[in-house]
Amino acid sequence: MSALPKNVEDIHPALWRGSQLARTFEKTVDTGYAALSAELPGGGWPLGRLVELLVQQPGVGEMRLLRPALAAVGKRPLALVQPPHVPNSLAFAYLGVPADKLMMLRPSKTADALWSAEQILKAGSCGALLFWQQHIRAESLRRLHLAAQQGETLFLMIRPLASASDSSPATLRLAVRPAGDGIVVDIVKRKGPIRAEKLSVTLQPSPILLSPHGRVRRFAPAPAVARGIPSALVV
Repeated sequence: MSALPKNVEDIHPALWRGSQLARTFEKTVDTGYAALSAELPGGGWPLGRLVELLVQQPGVGEMRLLRPALAAVGKRPLALVQPPHVPNSLAFAYLGVPADKLMMLRPSKTADALWSAEQILKAGSCGALLFWQQHIRAESLRRLHLAAQQGETLFLMIRPLASASDSSPATLRLAVRPAGDGIVVDIVKRKGPIRAEKLSVTLQPSPILLSPHGRVRRFAPAPAVARGIPSALVV
């Protein structure tokens, strides 16, 4: 009988110790943030797998967090299923996704949204799929996860932060909260050791915040209020 290898993980490439990040042979796309990539197996967002972003509310910085990855896969269409707001083409151009690469689906029924997402994943024609969903059953998550494995689409589900306590087949789950100069990320699930410390990620402000005209408009006194016009009408 041959002797066992010195390291248990050398027995098979799929084996890894719980105290170390898993070795992955699936394709990944760099997050664009060195500190975050260093904490993810494979050094980036996994392709062909279910990834969950758990947010307090839409717009806390999750889209700017995804900016480098979306730009990297932007040669193929970006599918948006059930987005909470109407996409702004100029904002997505800033993210590196031109308007002609955007595809939005807003089915009236959850079952139709789930079916649409599954078909997009099976087709494999989109570089990324972002799917916003408030409530979803575990069996639906498993079905989408299996569909994602049939291709190399960057598949991210954006769910409420309260879903962090729910079980999920997702390969990677990150909780995202706003911070002063970006966001704070909690790694809820990964193939590797538990990380108790929060990870701070600095995000570049959107162009409107960098514009001096935008700053003047946001912080200048509103003369209409002084004239007795209701503040709700002041733009």
